[in-house]
Amino acid sequence: MPKRYAAEFRRRVLELLAEGRSVADVAHDLGIGTQTIYNWRRQQEIDSGQRPGLTTAESAALGAARKEIATLRAENQILRRANELLRETSSPKGASR
Repeated sequence: MPKRYAAEFRRRVLELLAEGRSVADVAHDLGIGTQTIYNWRRQQEIDSGQRPGLTTAESAALGAARKEIATLRAENQILRRANELLRETSSPKGASR
């Protein structure tokens, strides 16, 4: 599982880059991977409209929607199975009213 960094830490790293520090220097000094910093910078550019892509807010909304869809599908499957079980036990074939 990827390591999670605080938003304030990410913001400070991006400030260091804006001040002119190189990605390699910042990564070395803080003990984080260069690719992590490149990813943060790319996402910052997307969020600010400088680059196309899903913003952080859009990505979060999409993740929440996917989670809700998965929950609804699971609930739907449970209801289908319950309906099948009730149908099997409710009225035996050939029974009269």
